[in-house]
Amino acid sequence: MDLLNDLQARLDELQAQHLRRTRRVVEGPCQSQLRVRQAAGGAAQPMLAFCSNDYLGLAAHPAVVAALVQGARELGAGSGASALINGHNLAHQRLEQRFAALQAAHIPSCAALLFGTGYLANLAVIAALADRQTEIFSERLNHASLIDGVRLSGARCQIYAHADLAALENLLRASQAARKMIVTDAVFSMDGELAPLPGLLALAQAHGAWLLVDDAHGFGVLGERGRGSLAHHGLRSEHLVYVGTMGKALGVAGALVAAHDTVIEWLVQRARPYVFSTAPPPALAMALEAALDIVTGAHGDALRARLGQHIARFRGGLEVSPWRLLPSITPIQPIVIGDNERVMAVALALQEQGLWVAGIRPPTVPAGTARLRVTLTAGHEAAQIDRLLGALNALAARGPGASP
Repeated sequence: MDLLNDLQARLDELQAQHLRRTRRVVEGPCQSQLRVRQAAGGAAQPMLAFCSNDYLGLAAHPAVVAALVQGARELGAGSGASALINGHNLAHQRLEQRFAALQAAHIPSCAALLFGTGYLANLAVIAALADRQTEIFSERLNHASLIDGVRLSGARCQIYAHADLAALENLLRASQAARKMIVTDAVFSMDGELAPLPGLLALAQAHGAWLLVDDAHGFGVLGERGRGSLAHHGLRSEHLVYVGTMGKALGVAGALVAAHDTVIEWLVQRARPYVFSTAPPPALAMALEAALDIVTGAHGDALRARLGQHIARFRGGLEVSPWRLLPSITPIQPIVIGDNERVMAVALALQEQGLWVAGIRPPTVPAGTARLRVTLTAGHEAAQIDRLLGALNALAARGPGASP
C-alpha cells in the first residue's frame, strides 16, 4: 500500500536522524533495580534505572499498594461512567477535598478536580478557560500537554522567551484581549529548572491574567510537606490555577487541579476531557490518599531529605567536561551532549554497563541540545549513584568524538 510505504519511509528517516524511539519491556514493579527486555522475545537483563519520575519511591510502597488492593476489593476495578453520570465516587470526593486543603494556603476558596492524567488536566483547563477572545502567553519550554491545550483552545498565543519576565511584560502590556492567561511549567521537565513563579504571578495580577502552573515535577518534592511549587515560593492568589500530577512523586496516576471554587465549577461544566471521560477507578483515589499520607508526613520529609542528599552527591561527583550539567536543585539532572547520535551512543554504552539513563532528543528538546536526562529517586542507594558517576566520568573523559 502506498500509505504504508509512505509511513515506512518516514520511519526510516527518523532512524537515519537518530530520532526513532523504542519501547523496552520492564518485568516487575517500578523501582531502582529493574529487569528489562531490550527487544521483543529477548531475555530480561538487570538494569539500574535512572530514568524514572517516581522521585520518592512510592510506586511500589507497601502502604500505597495495600490501599490500591483494598480499594479494588471494596470499590471494584472501574468507575463505570463519567463523573457527571454515576462515576464520581466518595473516594474521588475525599481525594479532591484533601488536595484542596493542601493548596488552600495558596488559593483562596480553593477546590479541586480529579483527572485521569496530567495531560488531560492541562488540555481541559486551558481549553475551558480560554477561547477566541483570549490571548495566551506560553513559556517557550512548556510541556507538550500545555502546547496542545493552547492549540485546542483556539485562543491567540504569544510565546515568550524562556524565563524572560521583561519580554512577557511587554507582550501583556500590548495585549488588547478580553481575557489573558499565562501558562508555564513550574519545573521544566527536561532541564530541572524552576520557573520564576513569583514574577509571573506579579505580572498575572497586574494585567488581570490567569496563571496556570503545571507542577508535574514539583508536587511531592518541593515546598513544606511536599505541597509543591506554590508552597516553595510562598505564593497566594485567586489568579492561580494549579495542576498537580499524581503519577510522578506520588507514584500512582492521575492529576488534580486546584483553583478558586468558581473556576472548578466552570471546569465541571465545560472541561470536555472531564465531562466526556470515564472517571478514574476509585481504587486509584484510595491509593493516592495513602501516597498523600506519606508525602505530607514525617516519612515524606525523610524521603525528601534523602533525595536531597542524592542530588548533592551526584552534582558534587560528576566531572562533565566536555559535556554540560544544567543547574538544577530537583531530581532532574540533565547532561547536555548536543549531538543526537552521540547522546544515543553514550546511552547505549551506559546500558551495556547495566545503567538505564534516557537519551532525550528533538523535538522533546531544541535541536543541538540532545541530552542524558538523569533522574534520581529516594529509592536509590549512595553506592548506586557512585556507580553511575563512575561510568559517566569515564565516558566523558574520552572526549566528544571518541567512541563509547
